[in-house]
Amino acid sequence: MFYLTTAIDYTNGSPHIGHAYEKVLADVIARYRRLRGDEVFFLTGVDQHGQKVQQTAEKEGITPEAFVKRTTLKFSDLWQKLGVQYDGWAETIDERHKACVRAILSELKGQGQLYKKAHAGHYSVRQEQFLQERDRDEAGNFGPEWGEVVEIEEENWYFKLSEHTDWLKEFIENHPEVIIPAFRKAELLNALERNSGIDLCISRPRERLQWGIEFPFDENFVTYVWFDALINYISFAGYKATPGAGLPDFAKLWPADSRPVHIIGKDILIPAHGIYWLCMLHAMGFTDAQMPRLLVHGWWNIRGEKMSKSTGNIVDPSELADKFGTEALRYYLVRDIVTGRDSDFDMDRLIMLFNTELANELGNLCNRALNMSQRFTEGVLQPGGPLTEDDLALQASLAESIANYQTAMDEFDISKGLEALSRHIVHCNGYAERMKPWALNKDPENKERLATVLYHLAESVAHAAVLLSPILPDAAAQLADQLNLPALTSLKLADLHWGLLPAGHKLGQPKPVFPRIVQEAAAEGG
Repeated sequence: MFYLTTAIDYTNGSPHIGHAYEKVLADVIARYRRLRGDEVFFLTGVDQHGQKVQQTAEKEGITPEAFVKRTTLKFSDLWQKLGVQYDGWAETIDERHKACVRAILSELKGQGQLYKKAHAGHYSVRQEQFLQERDRDEAGNFGPEWGEVVEIEEENWYFKLSEHTDWLKEFIENHPEVIIPAFRKAELLNALERNSGIDLCISRPRERLQWGIEFPFDENFVTYVWFDALINYISFAGYKATPGAGLPDFAKLWPADSRPVHIIGKDILIPAHGIYWLCMLHAMGFTDAQMPRLLVHGWWNIRGEKMSKSTGNIVDPSELADKFGTEALRYYLVRDIVTGRDSDFDMDRLIMLFNTELANELGNLCNRALNMSQRFTEGVLQPGGPLTEDDLALQASLAESIANYQTAMDEFDISKGLEALSRHIVHCNGYAERMKPWALNKDPENKERLATVLYHLAESVAHAAVLLSPILPDAAAQLADQLNLPALTSLKLADLHWGLLPAGHKLGQPKPVFPRIVQEAAAEGG
């Protein structure tokens, strides 16, 4: 079982391009793993508790529950528009999740992992956490990333995080594969050094925060939003679920010898996922072999600056999908960023990549293969006669592209996988230019050679449709329909071989799958 999750989205806001990238990336990975032959469970959802939600709801004069239900729809509607298909949906106000959080709190208390103490210090309202001296900048101030900082003195419950940090250091050193990309490992180890000896405050007094999961053994406190939210990865996977709760079988989804993959942004690796979550799992009794892999993606920036509401440079993915189409947006999001690195959002590159690699290259190949087959052979394919060096080179190019595609996709490098596919499409168009089927058709003696050339072009389109299906499922289905072979969409990667299109197969009529984006129209759209 391949268990894949994304970070759940905080409902005190609206989805932006970073949210869209993370979900499309996860959807592509899930679809690819199914293409690879794996059984997949993909979980995503929303984080609905916390002080910021309570404050925003109060300002609007509505209940926190009404507020999060309204904002949750913004996220779920966008994922539907972008073709993101998940198997499980997490909402932290779900009673099944609350029950799991309370059960974990009770168990950790019983194991002596929780204690209560008073603390006075600086508190970040934006990040909803107490700050340490290490959080000050060189001038001794708390930076703008913390937002409003206030001084608070109060009693709270603490998790003995410090008891698990030595284990975590050793675990990360000995299991570098759990942090993807590898260069994030050093950042995490450095952060562990800075956090040494510090425990985690996991409660908030009800007199200050009501919108949260109440402690099962102390009604005066609710659970800290990060402690609550992180547990979604196991609560909605069936951990400690009662029979008939409508949740997966946890033992099947997260067996003792498997590592789920959590897709997260780089800003929540430290400390939330890389420290808090792994230590929480360790305290709960999860083994080293069960610790999840953290696939850490970068940010989409604008001219090198992070998108933010304060600077007004937020890109709305819903508007982009309406303007350019879902397929163009999905392709751009996973093609123009290396997984794990930052990238600058560039609308011109979105248009260029779609027009160049899809409209000009793949669209042109599909049009050539189907159009000329309909015109010259009535749409009927025949493998033809003896193969030339050009034919064998095309077949070798396809085999190499499939191998490189699989290697890249196995390593979560979607951009590199698409690059491998694109190289073969370019090769095919070059092959068509050299073979000149339109010229071959002028001489009846070239009938067999013409059939061979057209077959090689159509066969390449068939393979491209399969390889493209995790990224652009709708476009891949359209290509399969035009090839008159809808069964292509049910093939697995291991099924790919030369000869997907049988001798005598009749192709359908070509229709544009990737109509060019016209620059002037894009400009008029905003």
